[in-house]
Amino acid sequence: MHPEEVSRLQSYLQGKLKNTGFALKIREKARDSVEVLLNGEFIGVIYKDEDGDFNFDMPILEIDLPGATS
Repeated sequence: MHPEEVSRLQSYLQGKLKNTGFALKIREKARDSVEVLLNGEFIGVIYKDEDGDFNFDMPILEIDLPGATS
């Protein structure tokens, strides 16, 4: 992704979710995606598809859910 796209996506997330803690980090080896960080913690990846649209993938681990047992 181009830096301009990353900046636009970051502004969109911050505004839509009303949280300035969102930051996007360009991935070294995968130029079609960026890492999504919330207050410095990795929470997912945004991919750019062949149509130029963006998809946000956020894995949720069982251990991270409230009431989870280790």
